[in-house]
Amino acid sequence: MRFCVLVMAKSPVPGQVKTRLCPPLSPEEAADVAAASLLDTLSAALDTPGAVPVVALAGVVRREDVRDALAECVVVPQRGDTFAARLVHAHADVARFRMPVLQIGMDTPQVSPSLLESCAEFGEAALGFAADGGWWALGLRDPLRASVLRDVPMSRADTGVRTLEALRGSEGLRGNGVRMLPTLSDVDTIEDARLVAREVPDSRFAATLLGITAVTS
Repeated sequence: MRFCVLVMAKSPVPGQVKTRLCPPLSPEEAADVAAASLLDTLSAALDTPGAVPVVALAGVVRREDVRDALAECVVVPQRGDTFAARLVHAHADVARFRMPVLQIGMDTPQVSPSLLESCAEFGEAALGFAADGGWWALGLRDPLRASVLRDVPMSRADTGVRTLEALRGSEGLRGNGVRMLPTLSDVDTIEDARLVAREVPDSRFAATLLGITAVTS
């Protein structure tokens, strides 16, 4: 099955990404962690059978390793004044591919090709909660259904539940037509980062974090 893996990403610029890791990390170290997380995520998407990786990108990429990885993907700019609006626009941008979409972020470097492939198996919609109350993955047979996200408050402890309610209340999905995906921890705090690094000890993410926190932990 062919499907789009849509990655919402932000360029790993010091002071603009993973600021909740500071302290104990410096802005430069937090940006390195963000870059490693993005690179692991892109590697998983690129290695997923049947996946067409698309990155909705915010910011200007200055790192060569990130530019090289993005060169293997379709890249579209993020558009919108709020995160909810950027999500809606990104899904609309990939609707031209006329295939189902599985949208993730760059905060779950523990994703694997096998996980992404299994999560892409859904009827009309799928949603994966994050441990902090948000969500890490959204699957849609029709990407234009993402318009329901426009009125969902983001970055809150009830964002996951509110998103599920919005999906289930939308035309054609009334009832329980949403497949629930595994719950994952995303990386917001240093505690999250250490937890995720333990899950994927051989990843770029874990190696980067270990190299930093060997001194700061």
